[in-house]
Amino acid sequence: MPKRALIVSVPHTHGRWSTEMFTGYRVQHHLSVGPTKRGLRYHPDVTLGEVAALAMWMSWKCSLCGLPYGGAKGGVTCDPRKMTRGELERMTRRFTQEMIPFIGPHVDVMAPDLGTNEQTMAWMMDTYSMHEGNPVPQIVTATRRAWRFGGRKEATGRGVAYLVNRTLDNLNMKSEGTRVVVQGFGNVGSITAQQLHRFGAKIIGQ
Repeated sequence: MPKRALIVSVPHTHGRWSTEMFTGYRVQHHLSVGPTKRGLRYHPDVTLGEVAALAMWMSWKCSLCGLPYGGAKGGVTCDPRKMTRGELERMTRRFTQEMIPFIGPHVDVMAPDLGTNEQTMAWMMDTYSMHEGNPVPQIVTATRRAWRFGGRKEATGRGVAYLVNRTLDNLNMKSEGTRVVVQGFGNVGSITAQQLHRFGAKIIGQ
């Protein structure tokens, strides 16, 4: 069971008069070894059960790698593809304000995930920093400044490609000429397809 599961209401204004209420979640699975860490996703199908499961998996991954972090996961039930940049910023800042009592560099660190990116993290960092009265860049990972060092954006897609390559080795198959279908073509899917192509695989669909 997670150590802490939070549900917050995030009001969102459409135009001048219409207001919609989104639901925001943050699950902190394990707080015994250090701050929790993992992504924040924006998707209309986000549920508490989903983020709880992903938070638990992150705890296992950190433990297996010997990292001093617990697992966490968050999300907001919205469709970022149907929202303007201004609407996304206002919603992100409001969600961050609701989370302030439960997050911090030594408590819980946010990261981008499905539907979020380095700009989302910058808004969160700015909102938290205004509350603290000084810059707190360590409240999130993958801000624009961090992404300049390279590799962060491509990391997940490359990881998928490396695991596929390793699995092919275990099956005594060669990556050259192997036909591959990639589900989705966002940040993870596009990088995965690109990396597998470099390994010699043939991308036949998505």
